[in-house]
Amino acid sequence: MKPLTVLGIETSCDETAAAVLRLDENGSHVLSDIVLGQAAQHAPYKGVVPEIAARAHVEGLDATVAAAMSDAGLGYAELDGIAATAGPGLIGGVMVGLLAGKAIALAHGKPLIGVNHLEGHALSPRLAEGGATFPYLLLLVSGGHCQFIAVMDVGVYRRLGATVDDALGEAFDKVAKLLDLGFPGGPLVEKAAKNGDSKRFSLPRPMLGRNDCDFSFAGLKTACAREVARLGTLTQQDKADLCASFQSAVVSIVEDRTRHAMRAFDPIYGARGRLVAAGGVAANQAIRMCLEGLAEERGYEFVAPPLRWCTDNAAMIALAGAERLRLGFSDDLSFPARSRWPLDEEAARLRPSHQAGRKGAKA
Repeated sequence: MKPLTVLGIETSCDETAAAVLRLDENGSHVLSDIVLGQAAQHAPYKGVVPEIAARAHVEGLDATVAAAMSDAGLGYAELDGIAATAGPGLIGGVMVGLLAGKAIALAHGKPLIGVNHLEGHALSPRLAEGGATFPYLLLLVSGGHCQFIAVMDVGVYRRLGATVDDALGEAFDKVAKLLDLGFPGGPLVEKAAKNGDSKRFSLPRPMLGRNDCDFSFAGLKTACAREVARLGTLTQQDKADLCASFQSAVVSIVEDRTRHAMRAFDPIYGARGRLVAAGGVAANQAIRMCLEGLAEERGYEFVAPPLRWCTDNAAMIALAGAERLRLGFSDDLSFPARSRWPLDEEAARLRPSHQAGRKGAKA
């Protein structure tokens, strides 16, 4: 195949990112990978503020793209395409990145590829050398998404299950906010849990044992809020114990739901497959250890992207764009930005329960 070099742009939430990637017959090669985080801007609010995120993207994207091109040692003339996240995500941020991608594509006469952010995560395990080969069972867990996807090939995805209310990353952030740990919440809850007693608080494990692959975390969040209200003034040990109990409940839920997803995956795609974890929450070591053990038990190969590619990044967007360009796909300059964009459109239509959450279904 002809090598393809693509600039990727990612602005769907609170990371301003740009990367250059080359795809050839030997796989993908990341030539540059720049991520400009916004944690400091959002920390006072203990969560992502969409307007602040969009303004930060406007202020930082030009320099981020310039740094990615400089690190790659390439000019725009040497690119084969421009890939930009077109959704799902915070619409203001998505529009900033997509409009920038369109402008670069128009100015330099390059094809535009509007990338589904979830497809970027779905393909991210293929960024590393010797990455996952098709097909594989993907557990995508992040601040906005929580679902099982059978990944058969580029552009061929089947959703097996998803959260019916809140994403797991959102639950981590909510617990961190309840305990005044700071932002972003996931790593801080994980850190506090290391010094806590996971058996002190008896927390619910929603959906355990159900004969499907869906998740629910709203009840677990509410239970944590009730414990905080019951205790009143919290000591550091109280916080550590609640974090440990919460994380233990999460691991139990993830293990049970993954078992059911494997049972759904095996008859269709063959036993002894590959289990892949991606998304920011996949960086949690307790969850990774659980999934590794489960994969070994079931005869699966466990694959996860390096930690830097678990969270939002532009390398995965560049890869998704390059793969689509290789298949002959590109988009015109009228391609829309979307706040909601299911990766498996048919599953989203057939499973309205996945739209039950406070924010509705992103995917």
